[in-house]
Amino acid sequence: MGWLDALLGRSKPAPPNLDALFALPSAAVTLQAATAFEPTGLGSVCFRSAEGGAFVTLEQDIKALLGEVEIEQSQDSYGYTWLLVRRPADDLSALVTDLHGVNSSLEGAGFGPSLLCSLVTFTDASGRSLAVVYLYKQGTFYPFAPLSGQRRDNALELQVRGAISGELRVEPDLSRWFPLWGAPGL
Repeated sequence: MGWLDALLGRSKPAPPNLDALFALPSAAVTLQAATAFEPTGLGSVCFRSAEGGAFVTLEQDIKALLGEVEIEQSQDSYGYTWLLVRRPADDLSALVTDLHGVNSSLEGAGFGPSLLCSLVTFTDASGRSLAVVYLYKQGTFYPFAPLSGQRRDNALELQVRGAISGELRVEPDLSRWFPLWGAPGL
């Protein structure tokens, strides 16, 4: 950071730390104890697709890397590509490893700036959904609890923030807690 940046109050964003994803399994135990939300076995990676043969080859490499794991690819209305990964609900560690592998492959191939977020979904006995979202560019997590009609359960999100903040680096700026309406797996 230069002196002009310091003078104008600009700061460098935190570098992404994909290894932070590996803290999710222990945070899930804490989340389950505090809120009764359990992993669903679903996780997604969201990124902006690039044109060209190199990106098509990379997508094939990612699918080959994950092997027999069930993967679904979709596109949202904003032009982002979502890769939904399915694992047994009781194997969150393997799901996180798969998500890390997808993110690392994209980053290693030079597509790091195209990564938006990764999420892991949870549900409770009453059927409510919750996602713990990793913001790639911020290197932070936040909870997203959708309700019907494109509404959010803000109280639940704040409760989850309190439960997992000791285990995960939670995004302090609530304006960055973007709603992910219709995200695969939610």
